[in-house]
Amino acid sequence: MTTTTTSTTDVAAEATVARTTGAGFVTAALQSAKRTVLQFFRTPQLLMLGTIQGALFLFMFRYIFGGAINPGEGLDYVDFLVPGFLVSGILWLGMPAATGVAEDAATGVHDRMRSLPIPRASVMFGRSLADTALTAWGLFVAGVLAFIVGFRLNADFAEVALALVLLLVAAYSFMWVFITIGLTSKSAQAATGTCTLLIVPLAFISAAYVPADSLPGWMQPVANNQPFTIFSNAMRSLTLGGADAVGLGHSTAYWVALSLVWCAGIFLVFSTIAVSRFARRR
Repeated sequence: MTTTTTSTTDVAAEATVARTTGAGFVTAALQSAKRTVLQFFRTPQLLMLGTIQGALFLFMFRYIFGGAINPGEGLDYVDFLVPGFLVSGILWLGMPAATGVAEDAATGVHDRMRSLPIPRASVMFGRSLADTALTAWGLFVAGVLAFIVGFRLNADFAEVALALVLLLVAAYSFMWVFITIGLTSKSAQAATGTCTLLIVPLAFISAAYVPADSLPGWMQPVANNQPFTIFSNAMRSLTLGGADAVGLGHSTAYWVALSLVWCAGIFLVFSTIAVSRFARRR
């Protein structure tokens, strides 16, 4: 009788400990990512809108504005455009992350997540993985369309692979900016508006679509020293035959290294803010 009682008590204690400790960081993050991905598939418009939006922007710049823009250095505009277009696509395709995070906060999803016995940081890390995956899908579609409209690579396999990795690293890093906006916004509409105010200058006051030296003189220092110009320069150097081929003043290694420094800084600052904000928000 004593043995049976002791055994039952031990089992109950183990079950209580399991419920208290909950899932580990990796498991919780992957489950959070899975939940967000399932949301995408339950709302097909989220997948279609990013795909269609990318196609529309690409065709607009390629065929409507392209004839009026001369990138110089003997480059066709489509070759100049596509690397910068893919980089700026991080902004346009990543914006729904802020809206989704704001919606989850407003509807009580975050309150339920905080009540679970899991590391709170894992929820936002899972969200960042899922939103980066959605952005990567949109970038993949845009990349395929780019070849259809005339873009051609001038790089070996290693350079192309590095360009793809850099693009994904930049997308993941900047996703934390959108997550932070979502967590600090009072509503989904406010998050969308804030993202628009951020995206427009970052995308257009840069070398993503036009050479930076074609901008007004007072605007060029801003364009030359913001991350999406740095990312665009790195992508062009990697995919179009090197920095000299696209008229850049530094080597390809310089632009790649500077891009990674920007990515690390963005990630460290905004992931810290986002995790802290999620953990204490009520």
